[in-house]
Amino acid sequence: MILTHSLGILTRLVVPPGDVLIHAGDLSRWGTLSHLQITLDWLRGLSHKVKIIVAGNHDLCLDYKWAGNIGIGLDPKEVDAAQDLVRSDAMREAGILYLDHQSVEINLPDGIKWKVYGTPAAPLYASGAFQYASTEEAIEEWSQIPQDVGILITHTPPFGILDKTRRGKLAGCRTLASRVNSLPNCRLHVFGHIHEAHGVNIAKRMVSEPNKEPHQIDFISVNAACYSSEMPIIVDIKKDA
Repeated sequence: MILTHSLGILTRLVVPPGDVLIHAGDLSRWGTLSHLQITLDWLRGLSHKVKIIVAGNHDLCLDYKWAGNIGIGLDPKEVDAAQDLVRSDAMREAGILYLDHQSVEINLPDGIKWKVYGTPAAPLYASGAFQYASTEEAIEEWSQIPQDVGILITHTPPFGILDKTRRGKLAGCRTLASRVNSLPNCRLHVFGHIHEAHGVNIAKRMVSEPNKEPHQIDFISVNAACYSSEMPIIVDIKKDA
């Protein structure tokens, strides 16, 4: 799990091999198509057969709201080109799946299937892409997560989980935290955004499944913001038989 700000190739970030690579947003440094292209070219060169990516608040060229805004917007042609690029045949052939409020089912070599949902949204912070400004918008945003999702990818952290800034503020989203706690099948939540909170949190979660007694599972939260000196995080999870 990684988050790079298009610096992976520049910092010679070493990414270990694996079945699936997840990039939790901020694919570009300043939101331009050229910076996005750097990261996508780098991802194409990695060996993982499946590479799931979402955008983040830095990725202006992937947010249509930034197309042509007076003074601060991007050329609409650049936004269109970025949208076409992340959904192109070349990306799919390289195993790169771009999720924007979307789900995908992935099949792993051991025969296990996982439903994955990805979204770039984050609470309003300065000027950026894919941000929401109110509790009502947050509720609408996170209600789109499917109830049966197994792996969740968001750009923002949930409140209180790997979201502490250098100034000691908990910058995650309370509404997201509540929604994550209501997802019975979710085993892994990957996010980024708050770089200084990079790391892993493992908690026990009680689940109830048809024809089974209620039981505990490990629920793994990963802040994958490792664009500087941190190493990418490796997670090995097995679905219950």
